[in-house]
Amino acid sequence: MEVHKIVIPTPYAVGDVNAFLVKGDTLTLFDAGPKTEEAYEAIKWGLRGAGYDMKDVEQVVLTHHHPDHAGWVDAFVGADILGHRYVDYWMRKTPEFFAYYDRFFTKILLEQGVPEKYIPRILKVKGEVELFGTIPLTKFLQEGDEVPGHPGLKVYETPGHAQSHLIFVDEATRECIGGDLLLERTSSNPLVEPPVEMSMERPKSLLQYNASLKRLRELGVTKMYTGHGKEVTNVASLIDDRFEKQKHRAMKLRDMIEQPTTNFEATTQLFERIYQQQLGLTLSETLGQLDYLVDEGLAEMEMRDGVYFYKKA
Repeated sequence: MEVHKIVIPTPYAVGDVNAFLVKGDTLTLFDAGPKTEEAYEAIKWGLRGAGYDMKDVEQVVLTHHHPDHAGWVDAFVGADILGHRYVDYWMRKTPEFFAYYDRFFTKILLEQGVPEKYIPRILKVKGEVELFGTIPLTKFLQEGDEVPGHPGLKVYETPGHAQSHLIFVDEATRECIGGDLLLERTSSNPLVEPPVEMSMERPKSLLQYNASLKRLRELGVTKMYTGHGKEVTNVASLIDDRFEKQKHRAMKLRDMIEQPTTNFEATTQLFERIYQQQLGLTLSETLGQLDYLVDEGLAEMEMRDGVYFYKKA
């Protein structure tokens, strides 16, 4: 692949996000940064550094729907916008979707023992919708597709960090545009999100994420162009390292749940200094580890009066 990297600032703690311009039969930009003026300027000058203008981009392909990746599709009015069908919900932003979103998270948060007074604060994350694009997708991508204009660049569905997450593997070179599936320096947080089919059943994001990492290792990728930070070439060893650190975090949590404990209670212990400022993220992290412990037979889960309690097995 002929890949040109564009580094884009974000207002998030994760720092800069990467977009990638790939030249093939079609000039394609993978990911588009958050919808801020600083990001727009970075994209514009990044394209010019590669010898192109905004109008030259023929299609934008999104690795997933999170706002640091899916904002400036609006800058490419004449281009096709491609991604997982889940992304389209966030582009269209219908009142029906947001009403469902609120119902889903209210149910999940109450089941996880979160006091009602905290729920409006967690739901306010939708306040970041202004950093998303607004152009509906012109084509949905799914498992097994090829990216139009790039023969041999194959689509793989890799949910976990996001329900919409896709990676794109060049079948000849085994190079991969990988979004946030595997990052050089930080572990991607498998976020709790509504399911693709918009039911009320919660996807177990960390278990999905682990399965996606195992699949990535099996694909034999030689180089990953990642959503944040530098490219990754030691894919298999980095995945093993991530698994080891995740297991360590889970076992630390297991030692804390000698008695039946809710997710909220465990989160306030694990993240006692920051949970107030990052409640949604920390609850999501703890819930992932609880799912992992239950799946491994290392913890038990039971519901009492509509609330889940977890206990060391």
